[in-house]
Order: sequence, then structure tokens, then C-alpha cells
Amino acid sequence: MQKSPQAIDFALKETSPKIGAGSITGDKLSCTYDLVEQMQYLYVRVVKAKDLPGKDVTGSCDPYVEVKLGNYKGTTKHFEKKSNPEWNQCFAFSKDRIQASVLEVLVKDKDVVLDDLIGRVMFDLNEVPKRIPPDSPLAPQWYRLEDRKGDKVKTGELMLAVWMGTQADEAFPDAWHSDAATVSGEGVANIRSKVYLSPKLWYVRVNIIEAQDLLPSDKSRFPEVFVKAILGNQASRTRISPSKTINPMWNEDLMFVAAEPFEEPLILTVEDRVAPNKDEVLGKCLIPLQAVQRRLDHKPVNTRWFNLEKHVIVDGEKKETKFSSRIHLRICLDGGYHVLDESTHYSSDLRPTAKQLWKPSIGILELGVLSAHGLTPMKTKDGRGTTDAYCVAKYGQKWVRTRTIVDSFGPRWNEQYTWEVFDPCTVITVGVFDNGHIHGQGGGGKDSRIGKVRIRLSTLETDRVYTHSYPLLVLHPSGVRKMGEVQLAVRFTCSSLINMLHMYSQPLLPKMHYIHPLSVIQLDSLRHQAMQIVSIRLNRAEPPLRKEVVEYMLDVDSHMWSMRRSKANFFRIMGVLSSLISVGKWFDQICNWKNPLTTILIHILFIILVLYPELILPTVFLYLFLIGIWNFRWRPRHPPHMDTRLSHAEAAHPDELDEEFDTFPTTKGSDIVRMRYDRLRSIAGRVQTVIGDLATQGERFQSLISWRDPRATTLFVTFCLIAAIVLYVTPFQVVALLAGIYVLRHPRFRHKLPSVPLNFFRRLPARTPPPRLSKIRVRSGFWCCPGPDRMREMQARTRVKTRFFRVRSGLEPGTFRVRVLIQAF
Repeated sequence: MQKSPQAIDFALKETSPKIGAGSITGDKLSCTYDLVEQMQYLYVRVVKAKDLPGKDVTGSCDPYVEVKLGNYKGTTKHFEKKSNPEWNQCFAFSKDRIQASVLEVLVKDKDVVLDDLIGRVMFDLNEVPKRIPPDSPLAPQWYRLEDRKGDKVKTGELMLAVWMGTQADEAFPDAWHSDAATVSGEGVANIRSKVYLSPKLWYVRVNIIEAQDLLPSDKSRFPEVFVKAILGNQASRTRISPSKTINPMWNEDLMFVAAEPFEEPLILTVEDRVAPNKDEVLGKCLIPLQAVQRRLDHKPVNTRWFNLEKHVIVDGEKKETKFSSRIHLRICLDGGYHVLDESTHYSSDLRPTAKQLWKPSIGILELGVLSAHGLTPMKTKDGRGTTDAYCVAKYGQKWVRTRTIVDSFGPRWNEQYTWEVFDPCTVITVGVFDNGHIHGQGGGGKDSRIGKVRIRLSTLETDRVYTHSYPLLVLHPSGVRKMGEVQLAVRFTCSSLINMLHMYSQPLLPKMHYIHPLSVIQLDSLRHQAMQIVSIRLNRAEPPLRKEVVEYMLDVDSHMWSMRRSKANFFRIMGVLSSLISVGKWFDQICNWKNPLTTILIHILFIILVLYPELILPTVFLYLFLIGIWNFRWRPRHPPHMDTRLSHAEAAHPDELDEEFDTFPTTKGSDIVRMRYDRLRSIAGRVQTVIGDLATQGERFQSLISWRDPRATTLFVTFCLIAAIVLYVTPFQVVALLAGIYVLRHPRFRHKLPSVPLNFFRRLPARTPPPRLSKIRVRSGFWCCPGPDRMREMQARTRVKTRFFRVRSGLEPGTFRVRVLIQAF
């Protein structure tokens, strides 16, 4: 179980960025925006203009503003024939890229051939004031326009505000950035930083009890009635009612996921199975979810009767008939559950849906997205590779998206975000993506995934700032690849240590998950539906958070089969059992006197514990305490990150990776599928053997007193009687002392043959299937066997399915020649 050291290129690296956290500079920025490096920007807010002179023949103008700083130029939208326009648009120029000392703000008239200059305002950058939040925004001022010679224009003024600030400024998210000067049109909205909220999800529970007075078209047969329920793109149905009457009963629960605001009603249809592939609708009912009762606990909900509407076709027109039947339901919105919409191993929120059941927050999580470096080219532009990277962070119901840095393999975002924390045993997920929509809706494909980082809050120390560079590892069909590194700063601040420690004693999920638990199949299906709803809702936002981004963050394909993950889980189990195996080996060395001094000390400790049994539990807990203190020196100093050795990504076979990336259903040829099927059969055979061995040991324990082996059970029962008498008259300390000394006896008093109890146990019978049944292949043929009674007995014993009997002449009396199909079980 010794693991090879992880590649240094895949390891976590500690960094020392120039952030305000922990510094004593006294800067105001370090109070509110201290997990990122300061980035200086020149902000220009163009508010409006008035009394602009006309430049056209008609005496009107089509004004717009051009903000020019060196080689960078940003423009506002233009208005047609308006002398008092209002733009209220902000421009941000990165100080690191400023190569001029003068800022020009020009007001121009839009023309077909050449735009005319109406006037301009000049600013010396050395005289621009600085502003640092939480100072109030700088008030804009009116400036008289000048011509190219510097003379004042007769009429025309422009309202502006110009200041030097940082990324903490309120104008930063919505400003035009010089870093993305090449992006225009619809693509501008797709590169800005935004905050999204996941829709509020509810479980919808529909208990279908019964229906009354159904009117099937064919009254000469017993109706086979079931209920189909549809909510959006979710569909489910009950079983066919066992009471095949016009008043069927089910008493069956159906579960769905719904998101606020409720846009689609619940549609129930009562249908009759008139043929194997034909169903007749006996009634239909639409239930708006806005009128459904919301349940916060396990108390039962009142039942209601709903009328079923039935439509008939008369002369080609659909007409609604009068009330004919009704259905009895118990329906509610279960707010006491937490709707799982992400991987259960990496949950970021465990609160119930109903806000009334939320507990107070225990702290604040702050994340600073600093930068990335060494990113891999994700697409080709003008014959060269390029990457337009942005980050997405998800914790709880809040999603954040940084701005897109255009055409850079080392983008610097330096954006900071905060979340409320309600449970320390949660995980924040940060993903890096390449923007494929910077040229508008039709200018690109999907947003490509670059990598993902997960940080578990319970591994973070309180009030400590973690600044690390995380490798972005992605599994490709060719193996694990590093797509670059992302630099993050994380701080978890606890508001109440007592409340946080109290959370460790509380159930992980809301109490409804334990009072009325949902099955594993239900949870898996509902989680898939919840992920689809979240993906659709966020994709409808403006700007949209793309479906491929949301699915990657939520691990939508985590349930798919993977040979690599199966091996990784096997080695995880072996890692857990390795400690027990080490203890067993150590005890075996004690028993075999490998180290006589240690064995003598164990003898002394054993005798003390036997004579003073009240010291056993204190000794055990003291030993665990000392082990924990001893391991404190090797405690992890950094938050854990993806280990390519644990995930078995480095040693995965290429065909195994190709199988993992295969679609469902498969697109491979029959030869490859047959090879993979045979490989899976071989692995499943080994698993089958291990499971059979475990079952054999358990069945042998059961057979001790089950009288399957009368002689063995007699011996065991007699031994139990003798042991009970001996233990009753002998003090427990004496028995324990003798047993311990016997186990720890010197090797010269040992035999190499197995002990008597082990021999006895291995001779006990088990319910192992006969090999002749497990090896029979499926085949058919003519078999000679005794008469029908004997044949039925053989069927009952061997589960042989008889196709048909056929009597042949010339056989012995009482025998039949039978064509049978033998199946393996």
C-alpha cells in the first residue's frame, strides 16, 4: 500500500501575493477588499451632455462620446438627432497598460462618411483624484467643450466624473474595460462579472389514494387503471391498481422537483391499459403548485378530491364533457427536505428548503480569485492559440462569475466574494472556463472547461488566510493533464466557536430525511431532475451561465461507470483496512516473540488490565489521545487538493480512459464492446468470489445452532453448556488470564497446523450454490425423463423451464421425450 510520490507539477503550491490581509499598512482597502492584490484603474463616467451644436444640414446632430487614452479607445452608443443625450456609461482603463499622460474625451457627430468633432475635454492624469471605498462615489461635473485649437465652443457642455480607483469600486463590474477593448456588441455582456442565485427548489409529494366513478369506453372488461403525473419535463406513473374496478385504489407516492417561481402546473391523467401498447385517457386534472400546501414537518396533510376532466371528439372538434369522475389526492410541497442538486460528496449547502427551518449562520467564507498562469490554449484565433478565461465559484445558492480576461494565458482577476456559512462540513467549488461567446451569440461554441478546484471548509483553520496555487487537472482520453494553475486566497471566519462545534453533533441533513427517508433510487432520480432545473434556470439568466458550465460544476456525470473510479475505490478500501492489517501483523509479531522486550511489556500490561478491568477503557482512550497528539506534528498545513494517485488517474490504462469517455449508449464497435464486456465479466467474477467467501463465513456462523450439520451442532451446544458451567464457577480474571497467556505463548509451544476451533469452523456447512447449476449453459434439445410427476419435481428443484411435451412412440411405458430449455441461475 505504499504510494509513489505525487508529481511535483500536480502538487499544491503556497504563494505570497501582495494582499492586504494581515498587513499593517492602514489602507482603507485592506478593511473590505483585502484578499486580492490592488489593481489601479482610471475610471471615466460619461453621464450626459446638453446644448450640443448642430453639425448636419438640418441643424441637428447624432452625438456619441469617444474616450481615448493612448492606444485604447472606448465609445458610447449614439443618439439620432438629440442635442441633450444621456449615456451614463463608465469606462475603466488599467493603469498597468496606460502609455499616455493625457486623457481625451471627445464628443462626435455620427456621420456616414466621416464623423465630425463637436468638442472635447482634456485631463492631465497627474491631476486626477483618487477614490477608495467606502468613500462615496465622486460627483460628476459639467465641463465646457473645446475645439481642436483649445478654444471654448459657444454652446455645449459634457457632464463627466474622472477618478483613479481600484477593482473595489462600485463602477468596476459594469464598466467598459480596456482589457477587453476588442470585444463589442453582444459579447460585452458575456464578459462581465456577475452574481447568480440558484432557484429555490422544492420536493413535490403526490400521494395518489383512489379514484371514483371512472367511465371506461369498454365496459365488458375489467379496467387496468394507472395514474400518470407530469411536471415540466418530469414524468412518473403509479402501478396498475390491483382492484380492477371503476373505483381503483393505489395509495402510492410520487415525488418531483419544482423551482420557484412555479411556472408549470402538475398534470395528472388517469389512464386505462386497453392493449399492450395502447392506453385510454379516462380523465385529466391540472393542479397549479401555487395553491398547494407547504409542509415543514412530518405532520400529515389533508386530502382533497379533484375533478377529472374528460375530452371527447365530436365531429372533429374536442368538446369537454360534464363532470364524470374524480380523484382523491394528498399533495404538498415538502419544505423540510434539502433538495440535493450537486454531488453528495461535495455538497455546499445542507439546509432545508423552508427558510423558517434555517439556523443562524456560523461564519463567513471569503474567496479572492487572484490570477491564473500557464493556461493551455483552448481555441485558435488568427492562426494562433488563445484563451479567454473566467472563473465560476459556487457555494450554497450563490454562484459568482468573474469577468473574462481576453486573449491571455496569465489572466489577473483580483476579485473578492463572500458567502454566509451555515455548516462547516461543506465544500466550495471553483471552476475555470474558456469563454466561447465573446463575439455574441453566434460567434462561438460552448464554454470549454479548463479545470476545477474544491476546498472543504472543515479543513480550514479559523481566521487564517490560505494563499495557494492550485493545479487545474483534467482527465483526457490520453491521461491526466495539467491545464494551468489558478491562484486563490481563502479565509473562513467563525462568528461563534460554540455554535460551530455544536454543528458537529447535529444530523448532516434536515430531520425529514431521517423521519421519512427517501430511497436511494428516488434521491438519484430527483437529484438528476434538480440539476436539470438549475441548469435551465441559470442558462436563462442575462448574461446566461451556460448549461455546460453548470453541469460541470454540479458533477452531472458522476454516476457513470468508470473502471478507474472502481479501482480508486478499491484502493480506498484497502487503505482503510491497512491500519487493521498493520495491527494484526504487529500482534502476530508479539505472539511470535519477534521482539522479546516488547512482548514482555505487553504481558505485563495485559496482566494489569485483567487484574484491574476498570482500567481497560481509560487505557484505550489514553492511548488514542497519545496517538492523536503524536500525529499532530504531521497534520496537513494546506487544504487537501486532488491527488492523482488516489483517483488512479496516473496509472489508468488508455482503453479504460476511452471507456470512461464513451457516451451512453455506447458508440463503439461490437469487437471493442465485447472485449470490455469480457473484462467486466472477469472483474465481476473476482468480486463474486469475494462476496461468496464472505457469505460462506456468515452462513457457517449461522449453522452453529441451525442443526444443518447435526453432529457439529451437537458438539457446539455441548461445548456451550460446559463453557457456561466453567465460567460460572471460575472468576472471569482467571479465565481471561489463562486465555491471554495461551494466545501469547512462546513459539516453541505452538504448532504449525491450524487450531482445533478453526478446523471445526471450516468444516461447518454453508449454502454454497452447487457448481453443476452455476455451470450449465443455455441450450435446448430432446431429453428422456420419467413421467409428468417426476418432470414437475425436477422443475421445482432445478428451475428448468419446459417448452413443450411431446410423446414419442417406441419408448418405455411411463416415459416422455421432452424438449426443455435449461437456464443457469
